[in-house]
Amino acid sequence: MSDALRFEWARIRTIRSTYWLFGLGVLITAIIAGILAYVTRNDDKTGEVGSWVLLGGGEFATFIPIFVAIMGIFATGHEYRFGTIQPTLTTLPQRSALLLSKLLVVVAVAVAMVAVSLAINLGIAAIFWGEVPDLGSEPLNQVIPGYVVYIVLNAILGVALGQLFRGVPTAIVVLLVTPLIVETLVIGLSNVPALDWLIPAVKFLPFNAGARLIATTPANEAFGPDSAQYEIFERWAAGGVFAAFIAIILAVAWFLFQKRDA
Repeated sequence: MSDALRFEWARIRTIRSTYWLFGLGVLITAIIAGILAYVTRNDDKTGEVGSWVLLGGGEFATFIPIFVAIMGIFATGHEYRFGTIQPTLTTLPQRSALLLSKLLVVVAVAVAMVAVSLAINLGIAAIFWGEVPDLGSEPLNQVIPGYVVYIVLNAILGVALGQLFRGVPTAIVVLLVTPLIVETLVIGLSNVPALDWLIPAVKFLPFNAGARLIATTPANEAFGPDSAQYEIFERWAAGGVFAAFIAIILAVAWFLFQKRDA
């Protein structure tokens, strides 16, 4: 296991995409945080406003989660894309140890990215506000732990998708198309009277449920005035839906990795 961890750590810190994804994630989030901190400098510094600034967009802080998921996809998908999976498995034939090392290293880098981003955004808030947000205020005291969990889950999802599809393009398409098109379409169609049978399924849409981990609004306000009919799960229950979805993908990918030739 130690050999697999050393291999994966060497791999992730010697490819340019790691630094690009890490740097762009932190930079874009910091720019958004700066804009939000500036325009709210004369407003009440509520926990909700603090969440927007620290996460660089609040409920819409999608950049770092997407970037860590792509980093996870690269961790496994690049092995197949560049044909390095065979020499890797020749050197490290313990497949479970190899895949586990990829998960651990990607998650560690993802947590480091979150820590750096939050520290920078906290400094930006202090500059424009003259004070730091109260981390113990509602909903900030729930949003920040939810944000960390959300990032970790996205990192694991990326590794699982890359391994499941044994490549990069398909995994990225699934990562982006599912929440942006498929789930949005299901939510939209559920408003059609003839398709109202879709309403109970909305709360189980995995990416939509996962986004509840960083939500600043109550679940009964997630979709505006008609939210009650969806019976959306609260933060941690919704996060459980997202985690279960990822666990299924990871289990299938892990099983196939053990059974397939490479």
